[in-house]
Amino acid sequence: MLKGTYFCVDAHTCGNPVRLVTSGHPDLQGSTMSEKRQHFLKEYDWIRKGLMFEPRGHDMMSGAFLYPPCSDNADASILFIETSGCLPMCGHGTIGTITAAIESGLLMAKEPGKLIIDVPAGQINIEYQQTSEKVDWVKIYNVPAYLAHQDVILDIPELGPLKIDVSYGGNYYVIVEPQANFPGLRQWTAADILRWSPIVRQIAHEQLACVHPDDPTVSGVSHVLWTGETISEGSDGANAVFYGDKAIDRSPCGTGTSARLAQLYAKGKLNVGDKYTHESIIGSQFVGCIESSTFVGGYRGIMPSIQGWARITGQNSITIDDSDPYAFGFQVT
Repeated sequence: MLKGTYFCVDAHTCGNPVRLVTSGHPDLQGSTMSEKRQHFLKEYDWIRKGLMFEPRGHDMMSGAFLYPPCSDNADASILFIETSGCLPMCGHGTIGTITAAIESGLLMAKEPGKLIIDVPAGQINIEYQQTSEKVDWVKIYNVPAYLAHQDVILDIPELGPLKIDVSYGGNYYVIVEPQANFPGLRQWTAADILRWSPIVRQIAHEQLACVHPDDPTVSGVSHVLWTGETISEGSDGANAVFYGDKAIDRSPCGTGTSARLAQLYAKGKLNVGDKYTHESIIGSQFVGCIESSTFVGGYRGIMPSIQGWARITGQNSITIDDSDPYAFGFQVT
């Protein structure tokens, strides 16, 4: 039988949910989080589905397990889970996980205000500010980001041609700028984004090779980032990120912001040291920065950082028991 009770700290990062699972961790094999991710996907993906999908979750649900560090210099490791799968990296998930873990006493930094975290995509450095028991903000120094494909024309049935880029910021993103067949984020409804994103992603996945030069297990387009006009004061750009089957990120998206920075850098629109305040579909903001330039395989890329905030919304315990016909979740299509 497959069953278990999972205690969780629920939070949100700039509007998008993060469920930090604090018990029921499966014993994962491997020396790196990339290897542990592969073991989880092979043997324990039912846990992800049970905790993320309805009736215990919803289409936007995202979460994480906190594990001991894989590296001698790290403070901890994170395994990301969400409706779209077990991601190599998740920016909003990291911000929410770190905030919830510190405020709940589950994570103690060796050096206050600084952390080193192992994730499936590699290793990330983190800075955070804490006032009393509350974490004010978290800044992620993310994995290297790069522009993988530039100015590709995709023929989208019933919509027409779209010129797109594909950029990597921890996951691969199709990035769509306003153009003839896409008037911009504020001219489309959420229903429009949900309608066209799966089609765009599927066509991009079929036509464009996206395999990380350093880790072939990180492959394939998983997200679509639509851009447009801003609504919040101080924003440099706005986006709506589609992921999973029916989800739009309510946060500005951390790996999406990293991918956007890499795209703008490759096109000469941002330079090393530039900051970029990125806005979500609801107007919440992350502050991205190009910290330095680097190479990812043969691609010239960047080392991005992302700063944002999260808030705990509650604690709960969730039971998965395979005697329940909906133990492993479902989605309504």
